[in-house]
Amino acid sequence: QVQLVESGGGLVQAGGSLRLSCASSPRSFGTYAMGWFRQAPGKEREFVASIRWSGGMTYYTDSVKGRFTISRENARNTVYLQMNSLKPEDTAVYYCAAQRIGASDYDTWGQGTQVTVSS
Repeated sequence: QVQLVESGGGLVQAGGSLRLSCASSPRSFGTYAMGWFRQAPGKEREFVASIRWSGGMTYYTDSVKGRFTISRENARNTVYLQMNSLKPEDTAVYYCAAQRIGASDYDTWGQGTQVTVSS
């Protein structure tokens, strides 16, 4: 069974940075794309960023463009989310997700990691 394990969340002051990591196990995953989503208290889960495993095309929601960078390390089947210039409104539980080749949507999810940005 495929598992996604996130790490790197925490508490940071506004303007600070954090890097989230998401490793998939087993490594031979057959990934089409991986993405990051977040859910703030009382709000629905929203898309943050994604990356195609082949070719590396990236996509971002408008509110994080220019501040967040998604990247991947193929050899380790790991995806990263570098978050700079963090704002209090970025506070949320961040989830890693994977879309396998042939799947119509993200079908594997991590457990989530808390990111809290203080003002």
